[in-house]
Amino acid sequence: MITVERDLVVVFNGEIYNHAELRLELEQRGHIFQSDHSDTEVLLHGFREWGETLPERLNGMFAFALWDVRCKSLFLARDRFGEKPLFWGLSGDLFCFGSELSVFSNHSRFVTSLDRKSLKKLLAYGFIPAPSTIYTECNKLPAGHWMWVREEGRKIQQSCYWSYQIAPRDEQFTNTSEEALAIELRELLTQSVSRRMVSDVPLGVFLSGGIDSSAIAVLAASLSDRPLDTFSMGFREASYDEREFAKIVAKQIGSNHHEQIVDLEVLKSVGQEVLTRLDEPMSDPSIIPTYALSRMTASKVKVALSGDGGDELFAGYDTFAALKIARIFENYIPESVRKGAASLAGLLPRSSNNVSLEFKIRRALGGIGHGSGCWNPLWMAPLYPDMIADLLGEETHAEELYEDAIRHWDGCASTDLVDRSSEYFVRFYLQDDILTKVDRAAMLNSLETRAVFLDNDLVEFCRKLPAKLKLKGSERKYILKRALQGELPDEILYRKKKGFGIPVVDWVNELPMNDAVLATIGANESAMREWQKLHWDKKGDYRFALWQWYVLGLSPSVVSVS
Repeated sequence: MITVERDLVVVFNGEIYNHAELRLELEQRGHIFQSDHSDTEVLLHGFREWGETLPERLNGMFAFALWDVRCKSLFLARDRFGEKPLFWGLSGDLFCFGSELSVFSNHSRFVTSLDRKSLKKLLAYGFIPAPSTIYTECNKLPAGHWMWVREEGRKIQQSCYWSYQIAPRDEQFTNTSEEALAIELRELLTQSVSRRMVSDVPLGVFLSGGIDSSAIAVLAASLSDRPLDTFSMGFREASYDEREFAKIVAKQIGSNHHEQIVDLEVLKSVGQEVLTRLDEPMSDPSIIPTYALSRMTASKVKVALSGDGGDELFAGYDTFAALKIARIFENYIPESVRKGAASLAGLLPRSSNNVSLEFKIRRALGGIGHGSGCWNPLWMAPLYPDMIADLLGEETHAEELYEDAIRHWDGCASTDLVDRSSEYFVRFYLQDDILTKVDRAAMLNSLETRAVFLDNDLVEFCRKLPAKLKLKGSERKYILKRALQGELPDEILYRKKKGFGIPVVDWVNELPMNDAVLATIGANESAMREWQKLHWDKKGDYRFALWQWYVLGLSPSVVSVS
């Protein structure tokens, strides 16, 4: 879009939820709009009024680039949590930017090559953290950042305008009753749902049957004048299947409920479809059911509300419950005893169940011994540092691999383990894994998803919550559950968390692997073959290593540089 004066031009991907309020404020300041409800036009007038402070005022998901014709300067910005992608690269005097890495791999002026450090971090995290990408020549603009590119002097300036930070103790709700906080939280959640239900096209809700998506479905139904469309994925494997819980909520609100089963054959077809279209590889297996869910949803509606962010903001992951035990093991149990316990855990029979007890024990012990800043990433790591060293034949240290995670952990002003973990998950894992996964899976199906829990006002409230109201004893999401009392039945509120995973442990044995990709990335094929055999023989659990192999073999950004 371009201004009437033709002095400002913007390209924009996303949705601004508070554009009506900003438009009113701008009109009161004398701005004259050509449209009656365009959030894109609000960006043009907002930039003219507020300049580079505009992103701070926006409540939404966005990536935009704004060209100032008079100053010959380009201003780029990305939303607070990185819901929308924004890549950039510089080659000589050519500056490129876009929503996909194909902007660079298909450009004649860019010769893309694999970044070895990014490859190692992909193996370590399952994703590549901003600002890095799989290509040495390209970058991601991190969440909550803006960037100036000025033709005069060919200057590039980048700045962080917002980041999630736990509030200092004197700003927290320490003297406010739990009841009052629960009421306020429910009101803020309702407000966020209402903001995201404004749509010119049909809208639905992702409904897994978990607390977050169930709360959104119930609140959205209360605000809608027609039955909602709700969408769920299921599995034949009982420990992964959540459809019974989704049906409880769907029946409660009277929604038009749609569901689909994901099995091995669906995985093969969907995996081929989505992984060969991802501009950058990521090895979170849940991208497969997310893609299948998005495809089904897009056949009925064009916008879907999601519960992304709830686990990160309210301490919903299993790892939050493991923090105190990890501190005891790290600080008081000798290293020899820890290693012995890990060895014994490796002898436990491998289970095919979702997040089984033996899986939790192995993961918990595997994450201890490198310092508290490495706990969370190691607990969720596809490959451990020693495995990466064996696979790539390069000396690899946890402190180097997980430098990003350690930086977020050490940078937290609070010393509380729950607070530090929350900042890690919100600022790091949420941006580069969860939101990236959902955005790619949805947009490849021409579906727009809106994350209800990431509303500015709701997040500001969460930032001020004391850790004890997120994790109370062993009760995760304590204050959220209290806020939803009466809205959701107890069998939903207090059910065991499953997560949106797939039965990779067994299915990975049946997947077609690209042998050539191991040579492409300079991997030690014999190491991967050994893990594959141990996994086949059920003498070890190498599901995530083998899944990485599968993902890399289908990744166009990896295969194309061979």
